[in-house]
Amino acid sequence: MTLPSVLSAIDLPAAELYAARLDGELFPVGGAFLAVDEIEQPRHRVAAARAGLQDRLIAERLSAAWVWGALPAAPARHQFCVGIGSRVAHSPARWMTVREVVIEPDEIADLEGGLVTSPLRTVVDLVRFGDRFDDAEAGIVRRLAALGGAGLEDAARVIEGRRNLPGKHRALARLRQCGLP
Repeated sequence: MTLPSVLSAIDLPAAELYAARLDGELFPVGGAFLAVDEIEQPRHRVAAARAGLQDRLIAERLSAAWVWGALPAAPARHQFCVGIGSRVAHSPARWMTVREVVIEPDEIADLEGGLVTSPLRTVVDLVRFGDRFDDAEAGIVRRLAALGGAGLEDAARVIEGRRNLPGKHRALARLRQCGLP
């Protein structure tokens, strides 16, 4: 049996994972581990975030920002979503949230079986949600936009194109605050 490149307690006992880390064979990626001869990539981070979870869960917002490399460390509380038609029991786990959202197929990236919102969708979600939006959040949005090759016009077009979108004006103001090209 071949082990996956991203290992969690689902694959091996935690004691073995931590022993391999101490031996210099593995390094931590989020709450999972990766072999030292691998170069950490988005596909590894999404696998680490989704280890042991349902296949239909899509990493979103800060979790997606981390997957794409716009956030240096995994968020303390992972954020996932599912399409509005995919009913899912909300997890009582304190380390994650799950939302049902309207999402288009082109707003989802499949990274070797790990689903994550696209950089542009992640930008739009980050400027729409959250009580605070300061320089740190603006920096995350700028890095995501650069990684996804998106600018102010692209994100504004997505926001303006949605009917009855809550927080539309606040999201557009936050986008301008980011100073995207």
